[in-house]
Amino acid sequence: MHAKGTAAQTPEASRLDERKLEKTKTPGVYRRGKSYVVIYRAGGRQRKEFAGTLDEARRIKRERETDRDRGELQERTTVTFRAYLEEWVERYRGQGRRGFRESTREEYRRLLTSYAYEHFSEKLRLTDVTPYRLARFVDWLCDEVAQGKRLADSTVANAVIPVRAALATAQREGLIRHNPAVKLALPHREQIREDDEDEVKTLSRKQVRQLINRAPEDHRLLLEVLASCGLRVSEAIALQRRHVHVGAKPHLKIRRAIVKRRVEPPKTKHGRRDVPLPAGLAKRLRAHLAALPDEADVLVFATAGGTALDPDNVRSRMLKPLVRKIGAPWAGFHTLRHTYASLQLARGVNIVQLSRVLGHHSPAFTLSVYTHLLPGEGAPALDLRAG
Repeated sequence: MHAKGTAAQTPEASRLDERKLEKTKTPGVYRRGKSYVVIYRAGGRQRKEFAGTLDEARRIKRERETDRDRGELQERTTVTFRAYLEEWVERYRGQGRRGFRESTREEYRRLLTSYAYEHFSEKLRLTDVTPYRLARFVDWLCDEVAQGKRLADSTVANAVIPVRAALATAQREGLIRHNPAVKLALPHREQIREDDEDEVKTLSRKQVRQLINRAPEDHRLLLEVLASCGLRVSEAIALQRRHVHVGAKPHLKIRRAIVKRRVEPPKTKHGRRDVPLPAGLAKRLRAHLAALPDEADVLVFATAGGTALDPDNVRSRMLKPLVRKIGAPWAGFHTLRHTYASLQLARGVNIVQLSRVLGHHSPAFTLSVYTHLLPGEGAPALDLRAG
């Protein structure tokens, strides 16, 4: 099938082409060799689009006439899909009320570079992106030979996200009439897993105590805050003096996070929260703050130079050697958050309270993550005749 396209024609070139065209029974549709040409006017100039079959040419003709009658007929953009994606990802601001995080932009750039730019031709025009081409993109993502490994369904879905968002923007901006990604189907492949493969892993109380006691002094308090308060490491390293309250009702105010060296607000309104501090930890934090500059914006946990900690650096240099020593080489910073949740559930804290302290968007999400940690193996038998 010949690629469709439009081109402005000079009167001389138009007359020359028309001598080669054979009229069909449909006005404005001509046959040239084995293909068909649709001729119409847009923006005061003559336009041509090409089709491989007479039915396709007639469809194009009907669509252009409909556009004309609606006042929507416009010149088709010649920008390539690749050029539009590269420009779009730098200016996109999201659609939700929360805006668009720069860390998300970086992830979109990575996904586009790793997948979309690898698959789609640099010459492919934005207006020639079709549902079929997008479906072949998904097929390519699911092809273990093409990828060199099996991509998880979640990875495939993530690779498609910026492509979908860009096409939705192009439609809103009038560059394309329809978004070809609207009904794009994503894979839901059955996977064979070990029974406990997806379960959240936690440390025992003994392991937590060993971890904190063996930690270097300059990181010991950070680990205790993570394990005692259930914070994300990005939230802990963003704490400033103003966020630590060690008075009558000691607590931490979670108001921001540092993600990839960038300060960001909580992802949702639920992430903005107050987390209670146990008395002993509050006392140790009070002593720690006394040794810091008396400035509201000073970081509670920082490098020797006062700059924000790099979680990856702290993880590789300090945490990984420690967790190997306590028999939990799989553990990371987030394990301490999971451990906090498991210990709270074991002492009877209800799921709503736990969800609020963790900063989850809903108790249902918290329950879905930690169901297997709830005490007891199931509900007892219910005798309706009793009592």
